[in-house]
Amino acid sequence: GIGINPDPENRLLVSLKDFQRQMLFLKESGYNVIPLSALAELIRHKKKIPSKTLSITFDDGYKDNYTLAYPVLKKYGLPATIFVIYNEVGTGGKLSWQDIMKMQDDGLVTIASHTLNHRALVDVQSEEELRREIFDSKRLLEEKLGRAVDIFSYPIGAFNAHIRQLVIDAGYKLSVATNPGKDYPKNDLFALKRLRISSSSSNLLVFAIEISGFYTFIKEHRDD
Repeated sequence: GIGINPDPENRLLVSLKDFQRQMLFLKESGYNVIPLSALAELIRHKKKIPSKTLSITFDDGYKDNYTLAYPVLKKYGLPATIFVIYNEVGTGGKLSWQDIMKMQDDGLVTIASHTLNHRALVDVQSEEELRREIFDSKRLLEEKLGRAVDIFSYPIGAFNAHIRQLVIDAGYKLSVATNPGKDYPKNDLFALKRLRISSSSSNLLVFAIEISGFYTFIKEHRDD
């Protein structure tokens, strides 16, 4: 999330000031920020991804995505994808449907599925409940938004081969994780890796290293 004065203990919360500096850095440093769907098309058609190409995503659909992050994205013309938890829309601290429709109508933000209830799918024992989280979140979002919802985010980044297949069966074209490990190739459209930008990225040098991919490479090999 984005915070004006974030709790230093919450490493996944970035201050508004840092977020503004990071987005300005992307703009001024010539980064090619594209929608996640456009990145997926490049991968799907095995096209070369231009250097310095990246996509911006937000998980969980926090209210600050609209009140704080969205004005910055709009200022610099940077597209982003927000993964919302369907049954949490309009609840405490989360986006309202009005917020969501406003961002969608402006065309800069893509709204995507993060399940119905944000349950760790690997812990769901019932096949019926698993399918509901994946299939119904897509169907209900599509009914509410009036457009196709093709992108899915695994809660806490956790999934397995069966869950991955259910996402495909539901009709999604792309799903993202965090670091799915070496069992899945980096160009797997249903296990796309993402880099978490946290409070440690407040230093622009650290931010630049992280988004370069070098940091991810080191981290993966350190885990061997």
